[in-house]
Amino acid sequence: MAYYESVLVFRQDMTEPQVKEKAAKFSEIIKELGGEVKSTEFWGLKNLAYIIRKNRKAHYVMFNMELPGNQITEYERRLRIDEDVIRFLNVRVEELSTTPSIMMKKNNEEVE
Repeated sequence: MAYYESVLVFRQDMTEPQVKEKAAKFSEIIKELGGEVKSTEFWGLKNLAYIIRKNRKAHYVMFNMELPGNQITEYERRLRIDEDVIRFLNVRVEELSTTPSIMMKKNNEEVE
């Protein structure tokens, strides 16, 4: 089993409950492929650096997951098929982080 950080970028016109529903769907796909989602972070609606498919903003979701190395291509194929996912990035890591990501720390600092 390999460890991955997967960041999904969803269209701006989706509501937050719809984004969470899609994240749950992809979490189920990961389980179906023999993997396990260790943690999920919802980064919220953020501005994009440039327009992607007529979107100026997007919802960001990050998974810390464990997935067999030969199944990552199938996971990426399913991400490409979904119309609501405008971009994604899967990065293989040596070990999964147990602390919140930089984006979550930044969000918490803004609130305080």
